[in-house]
Amino acid sequence: MKIRSVELSDSELSQEHAALGLPPVEEVIVHPGEHPILRAAVWFTGIALLLITIFLLARLFYPGNTAGGWQAVEATLLGKAFWIAVAVGFFAQVIDGALGMAYGITATTFLLSTGASPALASASVHMAEIFTTGFSGIAHAKLGNVNKALFGRLLIPGIVGTLIGVAVVTQVDGKVLKPYISAYLLLMGIYILSKAWRKLQVRKEPPKHVAKLALFGGFVDAAGGGGWGPVVTTTLISSGHDPRTTIGSVNFAEFFLTLTGAAAFAAVVGSTAWPLVMGLVFGGLFAAPFAAVLCSKVSARTLLILVGVIIAIISTYNLYRAFA
Repeated sequence: MKIRSVELSDSELSQEHAALGLPPVEEVIVHPGEHPILRAAVWFTGIALLLITIFLLARLFYPGNTAGGWQAVEATLLGKAFWIAVAVGFFAQVIDGALGMAYGITATTFLLSTGASPALASASVHMAEIFTTGFSGIAHAKLGNVNKALFGRLLIPGIVGTLIGVAVVTQVDGKVLKPYISAYLLLMGIYILSKAWRKLQVRKEPPKHVAKLALFGGFVDAAGGGGWGPVVTTTLISSGHDPRTTIGSVNFAEFFLTLTGAAAFAAVVGSTAWPLVMGLVFGGLFAAPFAAVLCSKVSARTLLILVGVIIAIISTYNLYRAFA
């Protein structure tokens, strides 16, 4: 669902995305060969996705619990939360497919507006993103879009930041935390909106504080329900990193952060998030064609303005509700 074919030609669409510091939309890249560490990471990702799928199916339909499993499926399909999450997942994935970012921020903003707690919203988004980020990361690695050194510098600090974010959002009372999360999302909406007019300034010197950036990106992503892509990718590209390998490296690292965050959330939040998770996944499955239509019919600048305004308005509404 988050996998994109990256178009690196000199088309007008590619030029516009490059000027705004956005990930490309389509991609055709000759595979230059794999590093052993990246190969191991790809194998780990594939095996992890397979084992998670088997575990979920076994837990739901293990012998002697078939009726209970189908009852859980029926209850999920008949629940209001599931269909709300379907709509949220569809819209968030359309935005992500068209802009190459903002899935977590968009989904979390809308889930908070439905009454979900910050912990439940972030947990649902991270669990839903396991498969999307996993397949996206494998695709980027196979296409040669991952820089081993950058990937390594992002991975551990990002995971540490994620765990800190999970601890904060699950240990603090949701009513107390919700205004702060809404304020963060409001700032992210304004930040996305500002990208529509701010010219990308690319410095030639390499970025120096990648570990600190990854630590902060992992924290806000887990605590705020999104932000890893907009914070880390945009900062690295604007500080001189090659856009193609930056996008690939950040996306591949995101899988490991998402996996860590989802496991931590599952241990704390439990099974209450599954209707939202399944709704987000189900809604996202059908979003790709609509994202493609948006890319072809609406400019990236216009999409940035629309998404930024929507996120800012809904976050302002969530702030009003929190203090009302």
